[in-house]
Amino acid sequence: MRTLAILPVKSFADAKQRLADSLAVGSRQALARAMFSDVLSSLRRAPGIDAIAVVTSDRDAESAARADRVRVLPDPAEPGHSQAALAGIAHALAEGYERVVLIPGDTPLLQPAELAGLLAGARAVVIVPDRHGTGTNALVLSPPDAIEPSFGPGSFARHMSAAEQSGLPQRVEHVPGLALDVDTPADLAELAAELELRRGQAPSTRGALRQLDRAGASPLRVPQASA
Repeated sequence: MRTLAILPVKSFADAKQRLADSLAVGSRQALARAMFSDVLSSLRRAPGIDAIAVVTSDRDAESAARADRVRVLPDPAEPGHSQAALAGIAHALAEGYERVVLIPGDTPLLQPAELAGLLAGARAVVIVPDRHGTGTNALVLSPPDAIEPSFGPGSFARHMSAAEQSGLPQRVEHVPGLALDVDTPADLAELAAELELRRGQAPSTRGALRQLDRAGASPLRVPQASA
């Protein structure tokens, strides 16, 4: 089954506004860029992914994606995550992909094997909740327009309702590497704690957090990379 991974990426300059009280704009940009890099790396190495589409208006994200031979879809107006996802879905339908997986750019703990497991035997709609059980951190859709994405606060309930109304086979899948997305200082603290347990994972994000720590921009204890 031909599968397209869709990665919507907000402009790094505007990313992670809810961390503004903890991190300066340059630090937030560096963190967002690093997390995007780690997610993109995992997508590239995941079995079952035939191609990747990055939906963005950010020049840095576009340059990084093109360097990795990833298709870049323009998102000039940045109307939101759901609309960016729809742009990726439209591309998938136009190119004849039978399945899409929608992944956010701020889940750097994602591992290729987890994504392969998510895709293996996937039903028409697979919903991956966040660690709070209220948001959605991934959607697998086959066909790509099985339901319309509706991200944002409370998205898990909306996606469940849409899946039920569609009448298509569905399931909820809990994926450890996709449970944590980074929006708040509490999320950032949880990410640092998880990196302490996951030596060698998310190297770009780990490096960004270490730089913040060295610069005194972050109160978090950042784990060193394993030897």
